[in-house]
Amino acid sequence: MFRVGLGHDTHRLGPGKALVIGGVTIPHDHTALGHSDADVLLHAITDALLGAAGLGDIGEMFPDSDPANRGRDSAGMLAAVAGRLAAAGWQVVNLDCVIFAQKPKILPHREAIRSRIAAVLGLDPALVWVKAKTGEGVGPIGREEAIAAECVALVERRV
Repeated sequence: MFRVGLGHDTHRLGPGKALVIGGVTIPHDHTALGHSDADVLLHAITDALLGAAGLGDIGEMFPDSDPANRGRDSAGMLAAVAGRLAAAGWQVVNLDCVIFAQKPKILPHREAIRSRIAAVLGLDPALVWVKAKTGEGVGPIGREEAIAAECVALVERRV
């Protein structure tokens, strides 16, 4: 049995020195604002996997009302979700992700991001795809007020 999940996340941007995207710290003059480390891509992946397996969502599992989640490493959250999926009999087949950011350019960091996500999930990097789109100068993405990410995840029930 196969199931598909869709994850989305958006974070406001503020002045800073780096963005964490897909578990990789990228030098930049903005940072994502959020309760955890605000890794928009790992949050989208986490939600996609939880949704595909019918196991809730990131807000249920890691509520921002819980002080334990303040500044939390999103890679740790994703690893916990991977364990929850495995315990429920699900295996990740592949991920297809999109990052929406005017800047920084993602292409120079793509392989590091793919490798980091694959390592957290125990996957071959070939099963993780990441692409990026700019806001073409339009809207909150284009004005560098926000960053967003989406992920489609395919999971399979292990027999």
